[in-house]
Amino acid sequence: MTTEPTPPTEPPAGDDLPHEGEDLSDLLTRLLSATQGRTQKDLASQAGISYPTLNAWMNRTRGTSRIDPERLRAMVEVFRSWGVRTTPREFFEAVGRPVPGPSRDEREARLLKLYRQLPESRQRALLKDAEAMLQVSRIG
Repeated sequence: MTTEPTPPTEPPAGDDLPHEGEDLSDLLTRLLSATQGRTQKDLASQAGISYPTLNAWMNRTRGTSRIDPERLRAMVEVFRSWGVRTTPREFFEAVGRPVPGPSRDEREARLLKLYRQLPESRQRALLKDAEAMLQVSRIG
């Protein structure tokens, strides 16, 4: 008695499983296929990217190494709004770049949130520390 081999199953799109060697075109194709009736035009419009540019990335007729990080983050947010699990890391790896830390705005918002949680005496101390760091950075 022999059994038929079971075909491998595809993981759900956007899963945290690595997709080795996946370029931006592959990633976008995979994520778009996980949406219900969404198109490249929908993605381009909602991410603030021109359709011809997105289409050129999809067809590999335009390089992806210099894509503005905010465009990559915008596409992540669009897919997330559509219910597709994805991460900025996937997008940055797909264009062959290291994943940057939080953006300047995100860092500033985090700092402000922490500052507001401190008692007033600690807020003053933090301001003095920041001023001292600024003075040191100007010297060096």
